[in-house]
Amino acid sequence: METITAPELKTRLAAKDFRLIDVREADEWATARIPEAELIPLSQFQQRALQELSPEETVIVYCHHGMRSARAQGFLKAQGFSNVINLTGGIDAWALQVNPSMKRY
Repeated sequence: METITAPELKTRLAAKDFRLIDVREADEWATARIPEAELIPLSQFQQRALQELSPEETVIVYCHHGMRSARAQGFLKAQGFSNVINLTGGIDAWALQVNPSMKRY
């Protein structure tokens, strides 16, 4: 499965050539988030993802540490999405490597 590091994602954000999807739950989203992200919680992912995302677009997914987003990535791949990338280490890696002022939990 394809992955991206937090510094690589920071660089790629300027291109705006993908959808950034946060699969954490709403309470986690309220604590900390990457501003360019859209929230589709894993608990709703199977229902919403196929309605809101297109197999033709590149999708980057993240969660707290990368496990839930890996499940979301696997689901999308199984549905025929070819360009799905998981943020290694999740938002915790983002806070450590890109935005040290972000609240960690």
